[in-house]
Amino acid sequence: MNSKVEETLLATNDQKLQYTPTEKIGVLTVDSFPRLGTLAAIRFLEWVQRNPEGVIALPTGRTPEYFIKETHRFIRGWRDAETLSELEELGIDPSVEPRLSGLRFVQIDDFYPINPRHQNSFYYYVQKYYVEGFGLDFDRGLFIRSDTIGLASGESIESVWGDGGVDLSLRYRQPKTRLEERQRSVIREVDQFCVEYEDRIRELGGIGFFLGGIGPDGHIGFNVRGSDMHSTTRLTEINYETQAAAATDLGGVEVAQKRLVITIGLDTISARKDAVAIIMAAGEAKSAVVAAAIQADRHVSVPASVLQRLPNARFYLTQGAAKDLIVRRVATLAKADEIDAETRERIAFDVAVASGKRL
Repeated sequence: MNSKVEETLLATNDQKLQYTPTEKIGVLTVDSFPRLGTLAAIRFLEWVQRNPEGVIALPTGRTPEYFIKETHRFIRGWRDAETLSELEELGIDPSVEPRLSGLRFVQIDDFYPINPRHQNSFYYYVQKYYVEGFGLDFDRGLFIRSDTIGLASGESIESVWGDGGVDLSLRYRQPKTRLEERQRSVIREVDQFCVEYEDRIRELGGIGFFLGGIGPDGHIGFNVRGSDMHSTTRLTEINYETQAAAATDLGGVEVAQKRLVITIGLDTISARKDAVAIIMAAGEAKSAVVAAAIQADRHVSVPASVLQRLPNARFYLTQGAAKDLIVRRVATLAKADEIDAETRERIAFDVAVASGKRL
């Protein structure tokens, strides 16, 4: 372990980073979603202190809501006495003020095609909350902007793709119309963009700090169930579970079904062996897929399990999201004098269900 922040939390909560023999990735648990944001923010700032020009990749959507708020709070109040005291309690050195402007940002993914001015495009999100919000240097970042990839001057996404979606079979078959011929050309340019995007990440030395969420099928980025563990940046389809999760943002599942994605790959995320890769998850709805990623063998059926190859990979979880981590829960149950009867009963029930054993 090379994080004083993590050491401090584990000591405060009397936890271990990993409970053998089942856990294959380090885990830290907190009691609420806001506290999850606090932990992620303070660990991020600790890493920035040591890597002021490091390469980072941060998530979009609902997952980082409190992470963003807490990062802002700590940065704004860094020199305040109250904040200094809190920083020390959390295990971070307050004498080194983190500077975010020197960081190199890598956008993880985005829908394709989507207008980057659309408020639900991840490009828009990244510019608003990270480049502008954190004061990052735009010129030091790598971004995915689909209205500039493969399009001629004055040509729009809508004129190429309309409302019909992207037909990836054009990668391999002959086009039947002049429009399909243009579409095939654009797909090839998007594929070339992905290769060059991957090259640029590797030239920077790989991603040093990755923060993300986990999807209902265990995906990280848009690397859905079945993704190659050695996958790189690519234009690809997504499964129905992921489409359904994105439906609210995109205006319905019918729209989501017409969208492809550009995403960095599982190997892109895990290429740097000293990378700090953190997955945040909150709530019992995520507990089964979280347990599979942490406890099962590395497998394409749970893309997040690729992180088992990284010594500095972590899952930051609420108690609900950690409820299927059997050995961890039993260890908590063993401290019977420290927990109330209702909690003991709930843990015993959860462990019985998760392990398939009678109470």
